[in-house]
Amino acid sequence: MSIRSTTKPRRVLVVAAMAATLALTASGCGGDDGKAKEPASSSAESKPAGNEGSQNDTAAGEQVDPNAKLAEVNGQGGVKLVINQAKRDSGGFVTIQGEIKNESDQPKNTQGWAGAESQIVATNPNSVAGATLVDKSGKKRYYILRDTDGRCLCTTGILPIQPGKSTPVFMQFPAPPEGTTELDFTLPTFATTSLKISG
Repeated sequence: MSIRSTTKPRRVLVVAAMAATLALTASGCGGDDGKAKEPASSSAESKPAGNEGSQNDTAAGEQVDPNAKLAEVNGQGGVKLVINQAKRDSGGFVTIQGEIKNESDQPKNTQGWAGAESQIVATNPNSVAGATLVDKSGKKRYYILRDTDGRCLCTTGILPIQPGKSTPVFMQFPAPPEGTTELDFTLPTFATTSLKISG
């Protein structure tokens, strides 16, 4: 028997096996009447979608007492930052949460709050990405954490704040050493304040 005559039957067997596999796969996928799609969509709803969703989840992840005021810091043009919480988390970071209030009679935008680094401003528009923590005793400055795409772990997409209104903000920084409990906090265009970290 020649090589040609043995190769042809093998090809037929391989093609037949592949056709049977595809038929089984198609029948397995097509007979669920859409039931398999429901768990996928519900799990997608429970997960944050994209950068904005994850930031909103983090900002609202833990309810903060709005009456707990660690610090009040005046900014330019009648804007005030109230810090409600500065907490060390088990993941090795510090989360600061609060709100920015517009106490003026004009709408206020986020100009300057993202800092002066052009790449940070471009990647994190209308944000508080310019905030820093300074450990004076350890002589170290901490910048807001960022993901691999340069997006900050902080509030972004802040709309202009109308007169008499406020907007919640959060920022996450690398945690200082365990013994460090007091840090200086700065957000561009606002005064510097001292914060005591809990946790």
